[in-house]
Amino acid sequence: MTFKMFTAALIATASTAFAGGHGMAPMVEASDQDVSGGTVTASKIVAPANGWLVVHRTDSEMKPGPVVGHAPLKEGENMDVAAILTEEVASGDMLMLMVHGEDGGMQTGIFEYTLGAKEDGPIRQDGELVTATVTAQ
Repeated sequence: MTFKMFTAALIATASTAFAGGHGMAPMVEASDQDVSGGTVTASKIVAPANGWLVVHRTDSEMKPGPVVGHAPLKEGENMDVAAILTEEVASGDMLMLMVHGEDGGMQTGIFEYTLGAKEDGPIRQDGELVTATVTAQ
């Protein structure tokens, strides 16, 4: 093997390892925030396909509760995604920001999910919901 072939093989191996370790796995990043303006924001979301950021009420049991907001997502990386809250959220309330798909509904681009339904339902990564939980300030 020549030095040039060795270098090319090393670069190809490193590139494959980098891509495998830095794939676009679904995720949500958010932190505790002031929601008095009627919105909650995820700083970064990676969606496997077009879908929704859905805001659920939750509590210390960390189970998703009623939906109190949503915002559209595009496939791939989404930055600073703000969802308008559809009801009052008080300081200290916990909100679960969750990635939902655009599957199973009757209309594309219209959020059709209700708690427990399959339309526009939550996605899973390795069997787990893709979420971040924040506390309203």
